[in-house]
Amino acid sequence: MSEEKIVNETKTPNTISTLVNDFKNLGIKSGMNLIVHSSLSSIGWVCGGAQSVIMALEEVLTEDGTLVMPAHSCNLSDPSHWGNPSVPENWWQTIKDEMPAFDKDLTPTCGMGIIAETFRKQNGVVRSSHPSCSFAAWGKNKDYIISDNHYDFAQNDESPIGRLNELDGFILLLGVDYDKNTSLHLAEYRADYKDKIIVPDGFPVIENGKKIWIEVKDILYNDEDFCEIGNAFEKTGKVIIGKVGNAVCKLMKQRELVDFAKDWMEKNR
Repeated sequence: MSEEKIVNETKTPNTISTLVNDFKNLGIKSGMNLIVHSSLSSIGWVCGGAQSVIMALEEVLTEDGTLVMPAHSCNLSDPSHWGNPSVPENWWQTIKDEMPAFDKDLTPTCGMGIIAETFRKQNGVVRSSHPSCSFAAWGKNKDYIISDNHYDFAQNDESPIGRLNELDGFILLLGVDYDKNTSLHLAEYRADYKDKIIVPDGFPVIENGKKIWIEVKDILYNDEDFCEIGNAFEKTGKVIIGKVGNAVCKLMKQRELVDFAKDWMEKNR
């Protein structure tokens, strides 16, 4: 969406002050452990852009809380699995040989939006170490949440979303739908359904000062029913729905959603 269109669709400017009020009215409180999936353009015109959204969230949560965002770099993966777009097979080996290894400071996010990409570069934010499925965190429990040193099955209970679940954290969908809700992958790991498939993957890492390509295992993710699951979960009355600027936002307890989604997948997949 062009900035001109965003301006035209915004009645009054969104600022740190208005965003703080909107987040508080939605139900975000000091001390929460909160993962945010976001779309900046959905809010309308924001004075200060992504920086203001991050500053407003941190002001509401305070340093007693923890702010988490996905910092995935899905392009650090086996190119044979790529789609939208795929690449020619005769490129695959070159990509594996030449792709830079994951660097917490340098590797950008991929497809996470400008708020998440801005957040992961903030001073005081720490990032987990999984090459393709890292998370960034700020606040009281940041070091515990990102303390993830495993490669196989990237978003299971040992991952940052698993640790957030352990802490009984919250999810904020800021202008995005359930297909962007990473926590539903945790339900996929926990659920026992007939079509669960284990697939090979890989990425470059640094070991003993040298770059190597390692092979890992993961489940084949399927987010095609995530919106259906989310809509069913909303009927339980456990989702707070409101607005931040123009953005429709959904706030929920992660543990309640994951438990619901696990049962739903086992019954419906």
